Amino acid sequence: MLAIQPEVRFGFGENWLDFVCDLGDEQIKEAEHSLLKFLRCDTLRGKTFLDVGSGSGLFSLAARRLGARVHSFDYDPSSVRCTQELREYHFAEDPDWKVERGSILDRDYVRRLGQFDIVYAWGVLHHSGAMRDAIANAASAVTPSGLFASALYSRTRLCRLWRAEKRWYASASAAGQRRARAIYIGLLFRLRFLVRGRDFAAYVANYNKSRGMDFGHDVHDWLGGYPYESISSDELDALMRRLGFACVHRADTPVTLGLVGSGCAEYLYRRSD
Repeated sequence: MLAIQPEVRFGFGENWLDFVCDLGDEQIKEAEHSLLKFLRCDTLRGKTFLDVGSGSGLFSLAARRLGARVHSFDYDPSSVRCTQELREYHFAEDPDWKVERGSILDRDYVRRLGQFDIVYAWGVLHHSGAMRDAIANAASAVTPSGLFASALYSRTRLCRLWRAEKRWYASASAAGQRRARAIYIGLLFRLRFLVRGRDFAAYVANYNKSRGMDFGHDVHDWLGGYPYESISSDELDALMRRLGFACVHRADTPVTLGLVGSGCAEYLYRRSD
C-alpha cells in the first residue's frame, strides 16, 4: 500500500483490481453507510477528505458520493489504478476528486498535500513498514478540530506468528496461497462457527453488509498483508495525545490469543489544538 520498500511486499493492488470487477451499487451504499457511522456524522457535504492508502477506492468513492472533496493516494501503483478506474467510471473528470501515487512515509509529500477536515486511513498504516511514523504523518494532515479516522491491527500474543505467515504468503506461489486460504478458512469455520453453532454460509453470503467488502478478497488481504504491525489501544491513545488529539470514539476488537487473526480496531480522534 504505502510504505518504504521492504524486500517482500504483498500485492495489495492486484487484489483490489480483482475486487472492483464485481463491485455493485449495494456494496457502495453499504460503504457510505459504514463511513457515516464511523465518522459519526450525517453528511460529508462541504468537507475535505484525504484517503490515505485508497486501495480499491471504494471509500474514496463513498466519500465523494456523500459530498466531500476527495484526495486519494496510495503507494501501490495497482491500487492507484484501481481508484482511478472507479473515479473515471463514477465521477469522470471531476475536479473535486484527485487520485495520485504517494507515500505516507514521505513527509515532504504529505506536507505538500495541505490539511483536510477528515483524514481516513482504514487498515493501511500497519502495512507501511513504519507504522508510528505513518500515524504521525497522517495526523499532521488533519485541520485544527478535524477528524483522524483509522483502523489498526490489535496487539495479540500471536502477532509474531502472523507476521511470519504473512511474509511467507506474500512471496508464495499462487498454488501455495490457495492452499493457505483453504486451511485458514477451515480453521475459521471450526473455531468461530462450528463450535458456536453459527451459520458460516450465511456469514460469507452477507459479508458485504460489513463496509461493502468481500469475504474472499479480505481473506487474501489478511493472509498476505505484509509488512505487518499491530498496536494496543493504550499505546495508540498515548501516541495520539502527544500529537495533540483527543479520542472521540473507538471500537476495540476483543484482545484474545489471536489464533485466526488480530482484527482491526477502529479509532476516531479529533485534533484538539
